Amino acid sequence: MATYMLIHGGFVGGWIWDPVAPRLEAAGHTVYAPTLTGLGERTELPCAHIMLDTHAQDAIDLINRERLSNIILVGHSYSGMVITAVAERTPERIGHLIYLDAFVPEDGHALADYMPAVAEELTRVAADRGGWVPMPFSPESLGLTNEADIQRFLSRVVDHPIQTALDRVEVRNPAAAKIPRTFIYCTSPALGFFDEAAARARQCGWRYRELATGHLPQITAPAETARLLLEAATST
Repeated sequence: MATYMLIHGGFVGGWIWDPVAPRLEAAGHTVYAPTLTGLGERTELPCAHIMLDTHAQDAIDLINRERLSNIILVGHSYSGMVITAVAERTPERIGHLIYLDAFVPEDGHALADYMPAVAEELTRVAADRGGWVPMPFSPESLGLTNEADIQRFLSRVVDHPIQTALDRVEVRNPAAAKIPRTFIYCTSPALGFFDEAAARARQCGWRYRELATGHLPQITAPAETARLLLEAATST
């Protein structure tokens, strides 16, 4: 059986995986869905101390603490940056990388490089908010249409530390480059920021899948999301 580590995106917490994780566990797999520092229920640190490295270290610490190996490491949205950094440092622990509608950073790039206009505005906002930024997208633009889902989502969204979007990732480890990868592209509606990453994944010969749902498939299409994540268990 496989070990999954599900890393949530920005502005949310490990709770976002609640509709998906039990489906993976029901198939006999072990699932970890940690909340990254400063997000979800973990708001204990001042923003100045939270960097992309902080979030990568969150995952690495869990891997070391639980002595995990051959992990199927899943990153959603912002956490494409996180899982890339984790794989660069601990490639021997990772069996498969899955980018779920996520950023796929190139060497020396930051998240801000892939959404410059939004990042510029958020950086300006963060200057007046102690380094924190609010969710910049409406629930509807993220694919939520059910009013109950929208209200539950809004009740749990938190501000995000801007520095994590400005920190650059080194992608230079040849061992990490050998890890099998999957890109899952959410198409309905497509948020737009992941078009280039999806195209690059196809060009590089990654396993490529599409989900006809919005940017929060854990909420809007949990069964289909779990099904695509389970595919990796058969090839890892």
